[in-house]
Amino acid sequence: MAVITNIEDLRVLHERRAPRMFYDYADSGSWTEGTYRANEADFQAIKLRQRVAVNIDKRSVATTMIGRDVAMPVALAPVGMTGMQSADGEIKAAKAAEAFGVPFTLSTMSICSIEDVAESTSAPFWFQLYVMRDRDFSGRLIERAKAAGCDALVITLDLQVLGQRHKDIRNGLSAPPKLTIPNIVNMMTKPRWCLGMLGTKRREFRNIVGHVKGIENMASLSAWTAQQFDPTLSWDDLKWIKDRWGGKIILKGILDAEDAELAVKSGADALIVSNHGGRQLDGAPSSIAALPAIVDAVGSKIEVWMDGGIRSGQDVLKAVALGAKGTMIGRAFVYGLGAMGEEGVKTALEIIRKELDLSMAFCGRTRIQDVDRSILLP
Repeated sequence: MAVITNIEDLRVLHERRAPRMFYDYADSGSWTEGTYRANEADFQAIKLRQRVAVNIDKRSVATTMIGRDVAMPVALAPVGMTGMQSADGEIKAAKAAEAFGVPFTLSTMSICSIEDVAESTSAPFWFQLYVMRDRDFSGRLIERAKAAGCDALVITLDLQVLGQRHKDIRNGLSAPPKLTIPNIVNMMTKPRWCLGMLGTKRREFRNIVGHVKGIENMASLSAWTAQQFDPTLSWDDLKWIKDRWGGKIILKGILDAEDAELAVKSGADALIVSNHGGRQLDGAPSSIAALPAIVDAVGSKIEVWMDGGIRSGQDVLKAVALGAKGTMIGRAFVYGLGAMGEEGVKTALEIIRKELDLSMAFCGRTRIQDVDRSILLP
């Protein structure tokens, strides 16, 4: 077996082992994919200031995110269809996160349900809510998350309409995959994936199927989902959600300082600077480029996190240096999951922690809390 040294190694293995439509779902953006590529490229343009002859013994990257102790300033982001990258993928990722000591966030559009993950883990996880036109269904999702012991609600604000994702359109993305000749031929080349899927009953959107009237098959589910993302979502809706939830709220999808100020006024506990992994508005700025202005505007009033483009511990360090109190990784852990299941997610987290620790040391810091913009070159 190949030696895994970085997240790119996991990506290559994921591409080899997962069906084309699900790998492409994880590793693509909208339209020209310009913003998707910029998320990574803009990290590379930031240079670190190396220091020497500094006592860098006894280092720690442990910190807190909204009051929760974390092994490093990283949480697993909500990613739809994770259970299609590897059988029972959300359960595997949640267990890996729990063992490592970082939060896991379950997507509304997950394959494993809220209850599936709760039954398989002991640490509280976070639940990500897409606000649907069917407010009764959204309310029931919130109640189910509360019953499962979720200790934070992540509300995604940047998917009122769906970005045009050309690879997903060409691949006819669905869960489970439609049994077309191209799909069958492709899946026949992925025996490990097929065996895993044959061994699980979880192959559809289990947060939705069985919880919405009239959803009986793939056609009815697809039709319901296509018309449920709500273009009328506004800041006024957050009060209803906040009152219904009653716990900690994290707002995801902020790219503008004015929106960040509105997030503060809404009473949220944290906001995530995010462009949905470059899968919504192509041409929007990268997350790391948008981060400093938002930190400057509201960083003293609310915890500011970021996601998008993180492929290494150095990227986490750069985000923290620019003011992020936490980060989220999506593709980085999904590559690990698609490559090696639960063990692959653990490997991804270990890679990022080691790179974060070593890079922090080279910059002359021993505590992640002491990292600031002074470790970056102008």
